[in-house]
Amino acid sequence: MRVLHIAYQQLRRYGETRVSWAEKLTFGLIKNDHYVKAFSDRDVAAFEAPLGLRDLGRNKANKRLLEMVEAMEPDVVIAGHCDIISNDTLKEIRRLRPGVKIAHCNNDPLFVPSNVERIKSRASVTDAIFVSTGRRELKMFEGIGARVYHMPNPVDPSIESLDNSQRTDLPIDLLFCSNSTNFTKRLEMIGRFREALAGEMNFKTYGSFGEPPVWGRNYDRALGNSKMGLNLNRQEGHYWYSSARMAQLAGNGILQFTHVGPRFDELMPPESIAYFTDEDDLLARIREFHHDDAKRQAWAARARAFFHEHMNTRLYAQYIVEATAGLPFSHDYVWARDIHADGRMK
Repeated sequence: MRVLHIAYQQLRRYGETRVSWAEKLTFGLIKNDHYVKAFSDRDVAAFEAPLGLRDLGRNKANKRLLEMVEAMEPDVVIAGHCDIISNDTLKEIRRLRPGVKIAHCNNDPLFVPSNVERIKSRASVTDAIFVSTGRRELKMFEGIGARVYHMPNPVDPSIESLDNSQRTDLPIDLLFCSNSTNFTKRLEMIGRFREALAGEMNFKTYGSFGEPPVWGRNYDRALGNSKMGLNLNRQEGHYWYSSARMAQLAGNGILQFTHVGPRFDELMPPESIAYFTDEDDLLARIREFHHDDAKRQAWAARARAFFHEHMNTRLYAQYIVEATAGLPFSHDYVWARDIHADGRMK
């Protein structure tokens, strides 16, 4: 198929980029032999605006997207996090291409009220929406237009290319990277852990407590030096919701600690993710694996194998295209065993 993927491509970061689920989706689409064109709404708006002032380039970015649709003639349009592109523009795409299928992919949490409204808005003009929270929590989006699906955070072998589960010479014992403080109190716990673990292990907290954040190759190096990582969401408990760091840690063979609330034990194989219930339990589990390197390696290897086999970009992209186009699922997607191809819960 001919696929137009609208998402922030980080062109103006010139290589110092964040790991991007949108980029992974593009990779997966290409691996499945789709013809793919990417449209970076934020970058186009900045490039087209007077003095590079992005907000002044909104109208021009929407116009350029419609020009691209006329030139490319896509079969499927996937709109990710692209707030610069209006719903009116998506409606116009459908007018220009009456048979086109349009999806919205949303990788942000539902505990942010503005994101819930964003999803509802996109659902009114698209054929399918994909949200990184588990399907059982997505009923609020039913009946307002689009079919509703869960999507996971995938790995790509070109990005998650490390296997730290095979190494014992790693200098960082525990890693947590974040510079986000909205809708969360997790840094209070991280601060207590820094004090409790001081002198006991090398705990790096890039982006917090005076340590600068790491992007691009510097982030790759931080991952490459780490045995274990904290997969802490800004808020816990939403079914099958995790930030993208879950895939980044697992895919690189880094043992991760994840709250039991999202119930990833119902998706992941046993003895692959170290779950915890509260702060004391987490601290005890960190120390347990720190002092048992063989166990750390075995669990991390199991998580890495699962992600690379079952939750990779090729399957991820195939699932999104099939669901958007209304096609039967061609694969037994492990994250969609509770979903019919038409989006209904089983």
